[in-house]
Amino acid sequence: MPSKSGCLGRSQVPSPQPPGHTRLRPVGRMLRGRPDADTDLAIHPESPPSDNKSPVKISTEDPQSKARPFTPKPPPPRPKLERALSLDEKGWRRRRLQTSHEDLAAQNGASPSRGSLQERVPGPPTHTCSPPRLSTSLQEIPTPRRAPGRAPGRARGSPSSLDNSASLDLLYREGASAGSTPRLASGLPSCLLPAMDWNFASDSLRTANKVDADHADYKLHLQTRLFRAHSSLGPSQPPSPLACDHCSLHSAKSSFSLLAPVRAKDVRSRSYLEGSLLASGALMGAEELARYFPDRSVGLFVATWNMQGQKELPPNLDELLLPAEADYAQDLYVIGVQEGCSDRREWETRLQETLGPHYVMLHSAAHGALYVSVLLRRDLIWFCSEVESSTVTTRIVSHIKTKGALGVGFTFFGTSFLFITSHFTSGDGKVSERLLDYSKTIQGLALPKNVPDTCPYRSDSADVTTRFDGVFWFGDFNFRLSGGRVAVEAILKQDLGVSVPALLQLDQLTREMKKGSIFKGFQEPDIHFLPSYKFDIGKDSYDTTSKQRTPSYTDRVMYRSRHRDDICPIKYSSCPGIKTSDHRPVYGLFRVKVRPGRDNIPLAAGKFDRELYLIGIKRRISKEIQRQRALKTQHSSTVCTVS
Repeated sequence: MPSKSGCLGRSQVPSPQPPGHTRLRPVGRMLRGRPDADTDLAIHPESPPSDNKSPVKISTEDPQSKARPFTPKPPPPRPKLERALSLDEKGWRRRRLQTSHEDLAAQNGASPSRGSLQERVPGPPTHTCSPPRLSTSLQEIPTPRRAPGRAPGRARGSPSSLDNSASLDLLYREGASAGSTPRLASGLPSCLLPAMDWNFASDSLRTANKVDADHADYKLHLQTRLFRAHSSLGPSQPPSPLACDHCSLHSAKSSFSLLAPVRAKDVRSRSYLEGSLLASGALMGAEELARYFPDRSVGLFVATWNMQGQKELPPNLDELLLPAEADYAQDLYVIGVQEGCSDRREWETRLQETLGPHYVMLHSAAHGALYVSVLLRRDLIWFCSEVESSTVTTRIVSHIKTKGALGVGFTFFGTSFLFITSHFTSGDGKVSERLLDYSKTIQGLALPKNVPDTCPYRSDSADVTTRFDGVFWFGDFNFRLSGGRVAVEAILKQDLGVSVPALLQLDQLTREMKKGSIFKGFQEPDIHFLPSYKFDIGKDSYDTTSKQRTPSYTDRVMYRSRHRDDICPIKYSSCPGIKTSDHRPVYGLFRVKVRPGRDNIPLAAGKFDRELYLIGIKRRISKEIQRQRALKTQHSSTVCTVS
């Protein structure tokens, strides 16, 4: 604290006072920049205490009026003034919160709730705060009585004054006797609390505020807590230094956010690799792919269903889109329909309603009675290219295009996908016609159009399936089981594990694929379900009409990958509970490897069918309200009242 002479000026020296008198210096006015601002509400006694018990007189004479002129000089640097605070505010402001680095360091060996003093303060205690102030008003505080032996020139604001003379009870009593109204609570202790060691042990504190680092499950709990918020970033991405900042004033982001912080220096940098595979900030690059898919694989659902042109849709599509065998919904849904219902928009609305608000309709296309719907998780629409489609008609004479193929292609990150749904020629003995339908399809689908081929040197202009990384071909291929109805029914009476392999030996498609005449390079997941055709509508029995059609595996899902082992089938089954058609829906669950891509492709820019999205959400809400009302009515009807 600066000396008195520095406060009064170069030529002004305080005159000695008689030993029996005491004079108070002028009270500061709490103005920033004043040379005597450091004396705000501070008392400067200059003589030993007197035995006189009379109240202390306060001089009203301004000593600066008698000061001799002097040359002003800039005052020495002093700490900034702050508004006088109450004791509660000062106590709150003095609380020391952990910084981001300290909090991260504490994560390795201590929980954020470990509030013991032995971890927080390694050395002896030091007083770093100024003494409490009473009020922001311009009032004068009477001179307190000094203890004998105190140095007369010691300033009250020094740390040593906190020992005896700054007793809060003494300030309160003497302030009240002088007529002032200090803002102190009457319930304050009369003396300072006894000193406490910094290192101590307490069972209550250990139970309430500490986590035992020696506990067997502590390290496992710590790792789970640290990396849970960034589980979507993948194991290769280190957690953000700001992600676990629980109580720091310097925290820059919420610990619940899954968005990684972007450094300013990365934004300022200019890279010639922008948009390439090596650029760190590429939208379709490896870093962004790792954030969403650490293992670089997506979940894919592919389904095919011949609806037989029925107007009536099943009341619930959960069995089809959300099978009980799958614990989680997939990232991408592709549904192909043959002989679809007359109201295509209603069918698409039912799909959106079933999958809910987490999914959006990326693209839908139709070719006569062939429908293809592509639904995607709404978080992933930014990583898709433009969706392109193409059609092939195999029965030209028909006005209603019931036979043919519809292809949809797009690129997701750096992996190109092609989805084809087909309806081949029907008939038990028309195998050659079906092979011709296949040849027309691979030659007639003009894809891709504007989206570049990810691997053009491995593409064939005569086969559309060679121009994409992953190809899924599904539909009603109409290949039948040879041998006749009687032989097939005899096999169906056996156990499922025995009947299915025996039936596949009679399958026309399996035989032709082994010859290499169809679906070259394609694979099919193992079949463990009964034939999906032909059933009596609404029943589990196969065709009982006069035609007596042979049960067959007409509905299939095939896949082909440009890179080995990029497609892994998880589940391949049918939906026996959906009985509105003579075909049972067939679906497949796959895990598909995805590679990073480039930003120079035509992007979909987040486009989706928003109108369909809103209609589906409204239907979900209305059905939920109806369900709750039905439950309420059912509950109220079971309650009997006695009058």
